[in-house]
Formats: sequence, C-alpha cells, structure tokens
Amino acid sequence: MNAAPVVEWTEADRPRSARWRSENGSPPPRRIVIADDRTRADDAYKLACEGTALLWRGDFHNARQLLKAMARRIDRRPRKAPPADATQAFHLHRAAQNQRARILGMLLIPLDATHAVPLHRAPDVREACTRAYGPGEPAPAETSGAEGPAPAASLVSLRELLALIGANEWRRKGVQIPALGGDRIHPHYGVFSPARGEYVDLVAEAPLPAQDLAFDIGTGTGVLAVVLARRGVRTVVATDQDPRALACARENTERLGVAGQVEVVEADLFPAGRAPLVVCNPPWVPAKPTSPVERAVYDPGNAMLHGFLNGLADHLTPGGEGWLILSDLAEHLGLRPHAELLDAFAKAGLTVLGRLDITPRHPRARDTSDPLHEARAAEVTSLWRLGVSNG
Repeated sequence: MNAAPVVEWTEADRPRSARWRSENGSPPPRRIVIADDRTRADDAYKLACEGTALLWRGDFHNARQLLKAMARRIDRRPRKAPPADATQAFHLHRAAQNQRARILGMLLIPLDATHAVPLHRAPDVREACTRAYGPGEPAPAETSGAEGPAPAASLVSLRELLALIGANEWRRKGVQIPALGGDRIHPHYGVFSPARGEYVDLVAEAPLPAQDLAFDIGTGTGVLAVVLARRGVRTVVATDQDPRALACARENTERLGVAGQVEVVEADLFPAGRAPLVVCNPPWVPAKPTSPVERAVYDPGNAMLHGFLNGLADHLTPGGEGWLILSDLAEHLGLRPHAELLDAFAKAGLTVLGRLDITPRHPRARDTSDPLHEARAAEVTSLWRLGVSNG
C-alpha cells in the first residue's frame, strides 16, 4: 500500500503534521488556519471558498453547527434557471455538487492515534473510523510542547467524519428488504446500500430459468445473492473486486443463514465456468464517480455494462439467461441512447428474451425542486432477460 499522505500546517508558531484522511482521494489542503468557537460562519465560508481549510479546536457540536451554517450560505447563492437540455442540466448539477463538497470539506477535525476525537463533547467515533480506515496505528504526529493542543494522528474533514458515523449506524441497524420477508441487509461503509428496493423486487419476481447455479456479478452487499438463495437456487457464486464489498457480502450471507449456498469470491466480473443464470446490476449512469460509494452509481464509459454484456455469452450454459438490471435514467439524461443499449446487446451476440419493468418509489422521483426531476420522474428500472443469439 502507498504511504498515507501527510498534511502540514503551522500552529502556535510551530510546524505540525499529521496523516491526511480522504476517502474520495482529495489532496491535503495547502493552507490551514485554526478555528474555534469564536470563528464566525461568514469568515469560515469565505476562507473555505478561497481554498483555505479550517482546523477545528473548539466544541465538537459547535463545529457541526458551523458546517450547517456554511451549507446554508451555499444554498442561498443565486441559482440560474436549469437549462432545457437534460445532459447539460446533469453536468451542471454534478459540478454544483462537487463544488459544495469541496467547500464543506474544508472544515477539518483531528483524530488521535486510536481514532478518538480530542475535542469537547465529541462522540465516540472509534468504531466507525476503525471500520472505514482500519485499526489505529503509528502515524506522522504533530509536535507539541507541554502547552497547546494534543498531538493529532490524522486530520479528516468533518463532512467525511459525519458520513462515517451515519454509515456505521446503517451498518448497525441494517436496511429492511421486503423481498427478504423484512430481513435486513447491513451495508458496510463504502458499499452501496440497497435502500432503493425496486431492483431487488425485480430479481425476486422474475421466473428462474434453473435452480442449480447462478452467478451474481458485482454483488456489493450480497443482497441479490441472498434473494436468489432464498428463492431456492442451490449455489450462488457472488463476485466483486472491492474488499469492503466482499467482506460485507460474506457477513450478510452468514447473518441471513445462506452462507452454505452463497460463495463470495474476488473476481473481475465473472468467476470461472458457466451458469444457467448470470445476474448483474451494474452502475446505471455513465459518469465519473467522486467517492468509493459512487462507483456503484457511476460507470465511466459504461465500462462495467459493456464488460458484462461482452462476456456474458461465454459464461452462460446452453439455454441459460443473463439478467441485466438497469435503469433508463441515463437515457432521459441524454447520456446513453436507448438504441446504443440495444446495439450493445446485438454486438455481444445476445437476444432479448423478455423484460420486466418497475417505476421508482423513492422520494426524489416526486421532488419537483430537484434539478433532474423531469428525468427522475420518467425513470423506469428494467430486468432484461438476455440469451445467446442462435445466428
């Protein structure tokens, strides 16, 4: 593994340094000033917009209030009317999201070597940080005299730290899956949560071509593998490349009592061999992800989609089916024409055996203030039943 980046700053006229934590790979800030309970929101917002990070030394709850105040200032900025072109609206929306994340990511929190936050009224975040970053270990620590702040093992944006806390709560509580009779899937940090259940329902309802073997490509939390096992598929081989996803899927299959039916393996798309059923729910939107969890949503150049389609025929047994679960949101955004998808089927030697459709139930589909509302309201998620062409 590469050495963790180090962030440097000056505090109390002394040089200091610490490990830099950033899940989305943002580089360490070049400029850092000290902020505390006396820091005004307007000043913090101005500094963050200019690219200066603020290292918080005050009360933890006041830091959260400051972050909310900075967010309100972003939201109050005048907005232009969304363009009529859906593709342009999507790119502008993504740019605005990235700018918002950059500004709010400038408020930093120290962590000690055990991942504890050395601030007044700070919550215990050690479990959440250990699950995301691994166990605490020696790191470049800032030098400090007898007076002044305690040494920091690492710095992290408050925004990321709050995301870790929230993700850890989701992992504890789990996400209820109606297709599993109300049983819960527990997503790990960085692994996409099956909070949108439409695609799970499609896999639970589609007629099975066989029950002896199935492949689940890009399993994530393992939710589709569990659904297939609960439907009576005797062996499910679930693949993924991400270590967090592999650990998450193994934990969920064990928790839900199907570990004897589901084999979780590390693989780039397909495992070895062929199966009568191969299922894949690739990222739905061809765009660049900006964080690990976004890799389940954004697929640059439709790479995973085309990888699945182009390899499917070589991994199906005669008469087998490939189930592609895909939203048409990208089509409504002008990012992937419908004809391009059909052409990809044909070029891969595949034929459409059938299709099941479902409309979204999530609140964003009804949120008229969303700049992408028109596309979201028209979205349909489909399970394409694909077979190998005879000719």
